[in-house]
Amino acid sequence: MENHRIFKMAFSGVYPHYINKAERKGKTKEEVDTIICWLTGYTQKQLQDQIDKKVDFETFFEKAPQLNTNVSKITGLICGYRVEEIENPLMQKIRYMDKLIDELAKGKKMEKILRS
Repeated sequence: MENHRIFKMAFSGVYPHYINKAERKGKTKEEVDTIICWLTGYTQKQLQDQIDKKVDFETFFEKAPQLNTNVSKITGLICGYRVEEIENPLMQKIRYMDKLIDELAKGKKMEKILRS
């Protein structure tokens, strides 16, 4: 597996940027947490534990209870790449999260973001 720099970055270091991006567009931390928990299967407490432990992205996704079964419905461009075509499994999971937060910031309805 390729070893991208982001894999070893602390999730807790990027998490505030997700919140800031959402809040700049009138969205909330709770909505960001809902999206992350939906994607990873973490409960709110488990998510907070991962943030408090300052785990890197690799560990964050390794420890995730279960990736949502609807992730295959997440499609489109993020950072110039089609998220559904990213070959590295860990990078794809990170980009799924980026894509969902981006959709929230762009005002997409939560039901659509959560692919329900």
